[in-house]
Amino acid sequence: MAKVLVPLAEGCEELEAVTIIDLLRRAGIEVVTAGLQPGIVKASRGTRLMPDAVLDDVLRDDFDMIVLPGGMPGAQHLKEDPRIIGLLKKMAEQGKYTAAICAAPMVLAEAGLLAGKRATSYPGSLDRIEVPGMAYLKDAVVRDGEVLTSRGPGTAMDFALALIEALSGKARRDEVEAGLVRS
Repeated sequence: MAKVLVPLAEGCEELEAVTIIDLLRRAGIEVVTAGLQPGIVKASRGTRLMPDAVLDDVLRDDFDMIVLPGGMPGAQHLKEDPRIIGLLKKMAEQGKYTAAICAAPMVLAEAGLLAGKRATSYPGSLDRIEVPGMAYLKDAVVRDGEVLTSRGPGTAMDFALALIEALSGKARRDEVEAGLVRS
């Protein structure tokens, strides 16, 4: 079974975080949520999220993917956390998946993971960052190798389904999506 880390920072976008966590768990993927600090995380719209663990306690665990929810100032907190940057670099070096939605692709850029890649983000969140060779797309979800990015709250479900497909295959994605009754 695949294992995914979802770090939760103060000010994260709750719609993105909860959608990702929920859909991955529906697919039978083990999801560990980890707060940057101990205690409850207050998300961008005031929703309070209780992480499974504190980031320091899971840094040595083996994950197949790390997924960064966006939102502000949550994405900024992730970008400024050396543990997150170090973990992203380590996972990329190991050929594991790194994923981010909304403003959080700027964290992937900070870690050097978007150079030479195709990516997307919330409009404006990557504009002020120099990323050598990055091709910016306006697609809902962009996958370039082991890097997955998405635009924002409205694309969270598509993003989560793409994460399921990357980890568990198209048949599992289709099975989870059918249960959602999206059409």
